[in-house]
Amino acid sequence: MKLGRIAIDGPDGEEIRVVAAEPEHDRVIDLKRAYALSLQKGGATVEGARHLAHATFRDLTQGISAGDFFLDAAHRALDAADDAALAIADVSWRAAIKPPVIRDSLTFNGHIKNFFGNVMKTIPTRTVYERPGYFKGTTSTIYGHDQTIPYPAFTEQLDYELEIGYIVGMPGRSLTPENSWSHVFGITIFNDWSLRDVQKLEAPIGMGAQHSKDFAYGIGPWITTLDEIPSIIGLTGQVRVNGEVWSDTKVEDFIWTPEETVAYASVLNGIQPGDLIGSGTMAFGAGVELGRFLQPGDTLELELEGVGTLRNRIAAEKESPAWWPTPQPFPFEEN
Repeated sequence: MKLGRIAIDGPDGEEIRVVAAEPEHDRVIDLKRAYALSLQKGGATVEGARHLAHATFRDLTQGISAGDFFLDAAHRALDAADDAALAIADVSWRAAIKPPVIRDSLTFNGHIKNFFGNVMKTIPTRTVYERPGYFKGTTSTIYGHDQTIPYPAFTEQLDYELEIGYIVGMPGRSLTPENSWSHVFGITIFNDWSLRDVQKLEAPIGMGAQHSKDFAYGIGPWITTLDEIPSIIGLTGQVRVNGEVWSDTKVEDFIWTPEETVAYASVLNGIQPGDLIGSGTMAFGAGVELGRFLQPGDTLELELEGVGTLRNRIAAEKESPAWWPTPQPFPFEEN
């Protein structure tokens, strides 16, 4: 099943609805409405059906936390799909999920070598090969399919990153590679948007990525549940900009497997339903590896086999911050 989030106009403004996407039929199913109708067919009162449907499909993260009940309810809702369908071309998408926590990893050998060579101008650091490290990102700047991405005025190197987002389905702490994957609900496309010139300035601070990452994260267009993805190994991907193919890539050549990545994220920390763990960028899944960057007004499409295509337009005008710090005197200048 493919599950996502759309926005509709409600009496109090924008309302998020959980949907099942059926791209092969060019439609999405409003699961809250469909489930209520299905329950009514089974004898529930209108009020009772609406109450249970709202509790089940009010929020995708909370729904996932309900375990098998949630997917069983989603499949039952499809009994009334024809009466709760919307044309896929007419809906307004939002990020496929609003994760409690975003973690992004660095696991593909090809991208690691290209990134360190092209951005850091050095060989990869040894620690990348000693542990599957990650950073944590904000959830306040998540974008879905067809939403416009801001272009910050303090960069000249706006970049994309084609990654797999592992969506956690079951809580766990200090997992092992042998049991971690059973805690994953599904996968999505994760775009770890990056400002490469800003990233180089932030790295020496030693506190991880800041504005070079947290200005935008792309999640979508929907989540494909793992029952439709027997293995992510070998899945193909493609990057297109303004319709031009920039690169083709494939899920292969891991330093750290998906199972190891998820397990490491849970060590003495814990993962929870709805968390997104980024796989790291697939080889040649970023513009910096090609020496190409996005420009205002560009349209980017990231495609991943088994999921679909996440498309975003870059804002035509750059956005300037209301305030920017003035560099302070450096007290360690050599005379």
